[in-house]
Amino acid sequence: MIVNPCVKCGACCAFFRVSFYWAEADEVTPGGVPIEMTQKLDDFHLVMKGTNQPTPRCGCLSGEIGRQVFCTIYENRASICRDFEASYVHGERNIRCDKARLAWGLTPLTPESWVDSPTLPCAA
Repeated sequence: MIVNPCVKCGACCAFFRVSFYWAEADEVTPGGVPIEMTQKLDDFHLVMKGTNQPTPRCGCLSGEIGRQVFCTIYENRASICRDFEASYVHGERNIRCDKARLAWGLTPLTPESWVDSPTLPCAA
């Protein structure tokens, strides 16, 4: 079984400003990004709370970066989050993923990061 390395990472959610078109908010689009988790950036864009500052961290990221994290609005996250791909998830490097991971002291992902983990015998 492949264990998605993103569930132990979260670096992208605490490195970049997360901005997106205002109509993605749930005020306009049912099932959209919860408006209470956003701030106005300009007339056309919102940002996720916590990401429009020098040391960003999305207000919807829960857990400890590099250990165990999850998005509290995963099913309703913005398109920019849905579209962000970890390095080698589809066989290609994502320099932005690598940059975020390095900023948090994590090594960049490799193709081997997505290989099935070996099946270990159960403890007696």
